[in-house]
Amino acid sequence: MANLYDVSSDSRYAFEGDKMTMRENAMAILRGEQPEYYFDIMSAAVIVPDPHFIACAIPKDGELHVDPWGVTRCFPVGAPGAHPFITDENKVIKDIEDWREQIILPPVEGLDWSAAKAKADSVDRTAKFVCLFSATGLFERSHFLMGMEDAFCSYLEDPDEMYEMLEAVCDWKIRYIHEAAKQIHPDMIFYQDDWGSKQNLFLPPNVWREIIKPLHTKIVEAAHEEGMLFVHHADCICEPIVEDMCEMGIDVWADVIPQNDIVAIKKIVNGRMCLKGGADCPVIDSDSVSEEEVIAEIHRVIDTYCPGGYFYPALSNSTLYNSPRNDALAKAELKRYGRQWAQEHPDFNK
Repeated sequence: MANLYDVSSDSRYAFEGDKMTMRENAMAILRGEQPEYYFDIMSAAVIVPDPHFIACAIPKDGELHVDPWGVTRCFPVGAPGAHPFITDENKVIKDIEDWREQIILPPVEGLDWSAAKAKADSVDRTAKFVCLFSATGLFERSHFLMGMEDAFCSYLEDPDEMYEMLEAVCDWKIRYIHEAAKQIHPDMIFYQDDWGSKQNLFLPPNVWREIIKPLHTKIVEAAHEEGMLFVHHADCICEPIVEDMCEMGIDVWADVIPQNDIVAIKKIVNGRMCLKGGADCPVIDSDSVSEEEVIAEIHRVIDTYCPGGYFYPALSNSTLYNSPRNDALAKAELKRYGRQWAQEHPDFNK
């Protein structure tokens, strides 16, 4: 079967003759203004390899490695990312009541920022955002340090100790944000913390609100103090706490999956927070899925979620790992149809 869309014919979002740079186009969507095209905001971001990011990277060799937090992790060959490998023997925090003696907080000052500065200096900030990548948010850090079972038990049985332990992590995050601002002046932070699965939140909402929310709010505020947009990756169910996400000041909920009622969420949010994502990636991440089905999914995302603006259509986990063919096709159609849709709907706010 012939290709329905020649992916080589449309390799860029920005075209000659556009009135907006990619950054300006992204900001138009964020502000609820008419863009020249709908697209993934992260295409306008240049992630800078900061020293902590580099220190936490582990080889993609399937072997066990210990990162600067003392966490044992593994990056299986061919896997999309590294994962914690926590046992009773290697967990960093073996007893939540003794966390002060057991936690390892990596250094913040005295790091080598030369590579990060060189990368940041190479970015045209009128066209792109310089982006700080902040992986492993508070919830994820808790189970990296303790293991998932101990973390869940501690959230419910020792909430005060859990709060104080995560407060130390929060303070470290804030110090690092301020140090990054001093060194490379990021325009954006891409922060990762998955608060749920495809079925539900990991924690009961009241527990999340008591422990995670107030600390995460401080992290968002620190980023805003330094002039950064706060883009929060959570490719999971967050619908029950979407009002809280707005209250915390998150600018963009990144990689929202359609297991959330995105249309309803946009009505609740009402422009206070943008959403990015929407594509049901597992449905199209296979070579057995036809090109017509891939394109239909991209059109569903744009036709359903772009009305009213405040939305960046994108693959909800950035890449289709199992089907490079469909990955290229989906991204090309996002570019083509995202521009077509914007041009055909110039008065969506009226």
